[in-house]
Amino acid sequence: MSLPIKLISTDFDGTLFAEFENPPVPVKLQNLIGDLQRQGAKWVINTGRDLSSLMETMGRSHLSVKPDFLVIVEREIYVHRNQEYVASAEWNAACATAHGELFRKVHEDSPRLMAWVEERFKASVYADAYSPFCLIAERNEDADVIHDYLNEYCREVPNLTVVRNDVYARFSHAAFNKGTALAEIGRQTGIGAESILAAGDHLNDLPMLTRKHARWLVAPENAIETVKTTVRSEGGYVSHLSRGHGVADGLEFCLRKAESSMTAR
Repeated sequence: MSLPIKLISTDFDGTLFAEFENPPVPVKLQNLIGDLQRQGAKWVINTGRDLSSLMETMGRSHLSVKPDFLVIVEREIYVHRNQEYVASAEWNAACATAHGELFRKVHEDSPRLMAWVEERFKASVYADAYSPFCLIAERNEDADVIHDYLNEYCREVPNLTVVRNDVYARFSHAAFNKGTALAEIGRQTGIGAESILAAGDHLNDLPMLTRKHARWLVAPENAIETVKTTVRSEGGYVSHLSRGHGVADGLEFCLRKAESSMTAR
């Protein structure tokens, strides 16, 4: 019987990893992923973190399994090779070029966008290597209002979008997100969407939580309502368990469902 799930894409914070739990990634989930990897499946951590932050936190988590791919800042791809993670050169170069061209316009407008936020909210706004405008709001309610304002601005700039997770937000090119990065990994590995599972909990996960990119969709109990609604509408599984425990539950559910359908044929 062929493996029904050949590529697993998991968000990191809130989906896979819980800082306050011991261990932060459930042993059961690590064992499930490790067993699938031994059978030939691939695993990607698909996160909004940058590479150094993710590697440091993975190290502290003492994972018994290593992801085969990393997607960082929702767009750049790294491949595990010879005990290190190396850039997917062609994809990352195209990503950098597209963002460089797009952000030339945004750089001009960032001062007025930042001023609008600072005049109305207690929030941190700044630029970094990945976006000329980044936000850390004080409250989710504030982030909602700012998000709406930034979406209005995006209508003025073709291909510009807001990537949001909780009180954090930044600009990005619409063609590069967790979903398109997952599709590129599928292309590189020859794994089609029908054999891919994606699990996430927040707004920045929505681009990969679609049947276009993954046949099997999972949301843990702590996922925001928008994510739960999306996953259910796509025929996915919403667990009654939180974070990594919910992902383990969802992975087991999808494997049982896949095996049952294959047996019934």
